[in-house]
Amino acid sequence: MRLVFAGTPDVAVPSLDALMASEHDVVAVVTRPDAPAGRGRHLTPSPVAARAAELGLEVLKPVHPRDEDFQARLTEIAPDACAVVAYGGLLPQSALDIPKHGWVNLHFSLLPRWRGAAPVQRAIMAGDAEIGTACFQIVRALDAGDVYLMESRPMPDATAGELLAMLAGSGAEQLVEAMNLVEAGVTPTPQSAEGVTVAPKITVEEARIDWTRPADEVRRQILGCSPDPGAWCELDGQRFKVYRVGAAPEGVPPLAPGQLHADRRHVYAGTGTAPLELAEVQAPGKRRMPGIDWARSGVDGRVLS
Repeated sequence: MRLVFAGTPDVAVPSLDALMASEHDVVAVVTRPDAPAGRGRHLTPSPVAARAAELGLEVLKPVHPRDEDFQARLTEIAPDACAVVAYGGLLPQSALDIPKHGWVNLHFSLLPRWRGAAPVQRAIMAGDAEIGTACFQIVRALDAGDVYLMESRPMPDATAGELLAMLAGSGAEQLVEAMNLVEAGVTPTPQSAEGVTVAPKITVEEARIDWTRPADEVRRQILGCSPDPGAWCELDGQRFKVYRVGAAPEGVPPLAPGQLHADRRHVYAGTGTAPLELAEVQAPGKRRMPGIDWARSGVDGRVLS
């Protein structure tokens, strides 16, 4: 089929590459406009735009998919279908109607659970036993379209960033197979009306760590918020981020919530139940580093709040 690919961040690049390596013909890419990045805040193309340029593909960067010029160009390109991964823009019906076979999205959840922008983060934080990917037909309602393929796997002990990278790799091949099904005229399966949950973007306030909560809840929150927006608390009135924690071994003394204890190789923080080892942290004004490297500055007995 003649395809247009729509995506923006790094997690969408494996799918673009997989489609380029398939028997389908990717003729153009749709992505978000260049955005400020880095210390200099210079306008920078999205990862998908950068990869598309390397591949010699036409790149469309509408401010909004309802833009008339964008829709006119997409009509001229005349794709049979559009494949989507983390594009980041709301598609109006006028854009959805342009490809003969519509738009097919790779979503990082087991639909209808976790419809929305942060499915992996929400699944980790909720303690889901499984995670997966789904390829579905985009409709106006949020992530509610009929499903071509869905694959699940046990939830690993990983950060949201690590898990997204895993799913981006396996999901890329799934998206190619979904496009094969579209070409073959396979009818997708409607989603269940039961078990619908939504996954809005994690806010900075939601990422604040409450050390009085049970250790497992704190651990899942930290994993789900890593790397973005980063779970945080305060130390001496300044924001302190925690990106990875682990269970403390037996023999670590009881600690009050947020209380720190360091030995020669580890640093721990108390929670509402058991201490956690701070494996990767970012102190105010510092880079990310192993917790023990930070602890050498002398943290024993200090309290995170």
